Amino acid sequence: MALRRQVCFALYAASRATTALYRPLLDELGLTYPQYLVLLVLWERDGRTVKELGEELRLDSGTLSPLLKRMEAAGLVARHRTAGDERVVEVRLTAAGTELQARARSVPATLVAATGLDRKTLVELRDTLTTLASTMDIAAAELAAKKK
Repeated sequence: MALRRQVCFALYAASRATTALYRPLLDELGLTYPQYLVLLVLWERDGRTVKELGEELRLDSGTLSPLLKRMEAAGLVARHRTAGDERVVEVRLTAAGTELQARARSVPATLVAATGLDRKTLVELRDTLTTLASTMDIAAAELAAKKK
């Protein structure tokens, strides 16, 4: 039961350290870490629905909606209801949101350099963490179903 032996604590500490490293880089861009993640998804493919963004970022609408409202107020994205279904909200980058991508290009390289790990090790770590998150999501859903 030692703290240093707990995988959960290692993940928690790594997450906090990563976010702390991002903070000054993103402050220069006027972004929070969650806003940066939304932009990464939209820079990859613009015109996502709120549902698609939530699935990609693993965020529920209660967390994502206020985040998108703040981004819209900052002029980074625009939200529109789709013509086919008024319940579906599409999120698109504004010109300012698109232009911010060029200023953010150095962020990933800065993070890679700060890890002290080679690219191959980082790719393996990312893939392992992605698998871990998926596996744990399944386990959490099964546990929740058992409690019902």
